[in-house]
Amino acid sequence: MNSTQIWISAFRLRTLPLALSATTLGSLIAYADSRFRWSVFIFGTLTTLFLQILSNLANDYGDARKGTDNEHRLGPLRVTQSGLVSHRQIQWMIGIFVLLSLTSGSLLIWYGLQGDNMLLYALFFVLGFSAIYAAIKYTIGKRPYGYVGFGDIMVFIYFGILGVAGTYFLHTHSLHPTILLPASSVGLFSAGVLNLNNLRDHENDALNGKQTLVVRMGVQWAKTYHVVLLLTALVLAVLYTVLHFESYYQLMFLLPVPLLISDINTVITNTVPLELNRELKRLAMATLLFSLSFGIGLVL
Repeated sequence: MNSTQIWISAFRLRTLPLALSATTLGSLIAYADSRFRWSVFIFGTLTTLFLQILSNLANDYGDARKGTDNEHRLGPLRVTQSGLVSHRQIQWMIGIFVLLSLTSGSLLIWYGLQGDNMLLYALFFVLGFSAIYAAIKYTIGKRPYGYVGFGDIMVFIYFGILGVAGTYFLHTHSLHPTILLPASSVGLFSAGVLNLNNLRDHENDALNGKQTLVVRMGVQWAKTYHVVLLLTALVLAVLYTVLHFESYYQLMFLLPVPLLISDINTVITNTVPLELNRELKRLAMATLLFSLSFGIGLVL
């Protein structure tokens, strides 16, 4: 591979649809409430993409440093472990995406909070810095939270609650409690994607001290947990729709249900971890489809 191909591989572009799910849904709900702003949507999308790529690069580097990425790993190619880039090179690239995330995130906050008080500016800057810290700390450092079983809750918070509700607030300067329902749905689907990743890698993770929830609780528990995540996400979406029902178009969010059923069936019956690779992409796309169909249903 040439240099460009190597870095594109490191960015792991197939993870980006999942990252876009939260900002897409928050923006569409704001559009349905006639409070949509293009500046928030553009900079929110850019910030989300930069943060996701930053997280991917940090994971590539952190797992390589700890030896978790090795010849026994079942996932896609990791550029640091394979020697395609040096530690110094990926450190520089991580720094570049920290700066890109800071720049885009600052513009998002500036355009989103124009006219609000300084306390809100401070709060969103703290949340922004915490998102960058979370993206890096998943696998980097002396005690990264991804190695002690906290990855799922952090994904739920940042990919779900803060991603959807935060985007909605920056569009509308308001927040209603029920938006936490679809925000939680996206967070639960995102946690499901991480759970698939951890199911695939559980044997190698256990050998290298990466104590994910799957390693801590066992494969059978993780499969049940996966079913609960996806079904709970759907139940919360149904509850929001019942509370805000105006049109049968709002049932469009059921479009990805066949994909979710297929995913559940695959996970329950799986005996070859490597086969879960394709499910990661499918569930990520199903999550984006959920966000699009849920939001468009509200708009129509």
